[in-house]
Amino acid sequence: MRNEAAWDRWLRGVLAVAAAVFAIAAGSSSVGGIILWILAVVLAFTALTGFCPLYRAFKYSTLKD
Repeated sequence: MRNEAAWDRWLRGVLAVAAAVFAIAAGSSSVGGIILWILAVVLAFTALTGFCPLYRAFKYSTLKD
């Protein structure tokens, strides 16, 4: 069940790449780097699937009906 529009998925994909780049810059094994890697993985997963669990929890969607 998708709840993300195409623009939302693209934005999440771009942010995932940016988070990964910043994670590498911060040091992948540092606390900040690990947090950024987790964020990058979550953003990439939601971008690829088109489903955001937080959107569902708050009954929100960027898809047009």
